[in-house]
Amino acid sequence: MTQRQSATGESLASGRPVVLRHGLVITMDATHRVINDGDVLVVDGAIREIGRQLVAPESAIEIDATGGIIMPGMIDTHRHMWQTAMRAYGADWTLSQYFVWYYLQHGRNFRPQDVYAGNFLSALEAIDAGVTTSVDWSHGLQTIEHAEAAVDALEAVNGRFVLAYGNIQRGPWEWTTEPGFADFYRRRFDGKDRLGFQIAFDVTGDPSFPERAAFEVARELGVSVTTHAGVRGATGDDSIRLMHENGCMSASTIFVHASTLSDDSYQRIAASGAFASVSTESEQSAGQGYPSSWKLRQFDIPISLSHDTSVWWSADLFTAMRTTIGADRARQHLEAHLKDETVTNLDLRCEEVVHWATRGGAAALGLDAVVGSLEVGKRADLVLLKNDYSPVMFPIVNPYGHVVMQAQRNEVHTVLVNGDVVKHEGRLVNADLDRARRIADETVSYLADTLGAEAWEGGMNPEVPERQKRENPYQYTK
Repeated sequence: MTQRQSATGESLASGRPVVLRHGLVITMDATHRVINDGDVLVVDGAIREIGRQLVAPESAIEIDATGGIIMPGMIDTHRHMWQTAMRAYGADWTLSQYFVWYYLQHGRNFRPQDVYAGNFLSALEAIDAGVTTSVDWSHGLQTIEHAEAAVDALEAVNGRFVLAYGNIQRGPWEWTTEPGFADFYRRRFDGKDRLGFQIAFDVTGDPSFPERAAFEVARELGVSVTTHAGVRGATGDDSIRLMHENGCMSASTIFVHASTLSDDSYQRIAASGAFASVSTESEQSAGQGYPSSWKLRQFDIPISLSHDTSVWWSADLFTAMRTTIGADRARQHLEAHLKDETVTNLDLRCEEVVHWATRGGAAALGLDAVVGSLEVGKRADLVLLKNDYSPVMFPIVNPYGHVVMQAQRNEVHTVLVNGDVVKHEGRLVNADLDRARRIADETVSYLADTLGAEAWEGGMNPEVPERQKRENPYQYTK
């Protein structure tokens, strides 16, 4: 495969210094510094300098960021990447239908190569959308062979990833304690620069707390646990209480969704220093509960954002930011209206939501010293939003408001991961899209054939309940 070049014919070879010039720089550092007409210089994969009119090495790739926004790469802390070949298959599902399809019926049909296809496609999609770090909440790893395939796919794409190892077909106290599990972790993850590891499982609320064994494995390996919490009908207050009373919460734990919980549960989470991963599109559509950012903020629980699965939604964190701030503000207005009051000042600002999508995600993953903000010495995971062929990128009056309320994935002009240019001028660099398309098509064909035409079509088109009609006492007449 030949190395891609920019429109000017310049080589985008890996390892070269890069300088982005004349952009509006949103640093997301501790002071949330914003620099107009700013430059960012990247050398040896790290941010060397941020300022104006920087002197760059002669070998540097020069990228004109005029009229654009330079920001940290976005971070998705919960995404079932292995399901991506089934893109939009469950667009009309509820959470119950998702559980039935994947957990009880057809999830067992996924082969290692199907996990690979989903991860490979999802990883490319994330980079294309300006998401430089993704957590692969991979709860379809029925065997070590499935896990090997998942990691192979992530390593085939030049991004930053965390494999959250899970297996919905068995209890976590079973698969985490098998000898091959720890061996897999040590073989594939120890010392890796752009590849992290978590253990992903849910706590059902069983009073005997069988999940304790999985938490002990996580503690022995020195890795964090990510868990679906506050999911209506699945994991609730008993799950939180059991984790807390058994000393199985920590500042590295990530609670996904965290909806439909009591104040007592939120207080337990806050006391542990743990993080939340809010998937607003999922919560408001699938039914886990009302999107939780409005509640989490009341208890000062740190927030990150995520997108759940392409069985419903895409990897576009611009949409995640927009839907999250919309749901949060809608709840503020609703709570006020229930008391016959009017909101005159909004609690949540766009600046905070950009923080959740960048530095908030880095903090949740223990990567705050590495990525999540544009600061000298941090790894150069960054995004340039620019589109000279669209009216969306001008004027830029409020930079945070522009990112959250105006920008779209179509404005992702350039993406750097670890200092390498992985997308430029709106196109992925050295991405084998033909292969991604071929293996995804193979997975879809295999699953459709395995299920049979009737089950395949039925799964994609669930029954629509009959709508109750209201009698209207008013009739319009001339």
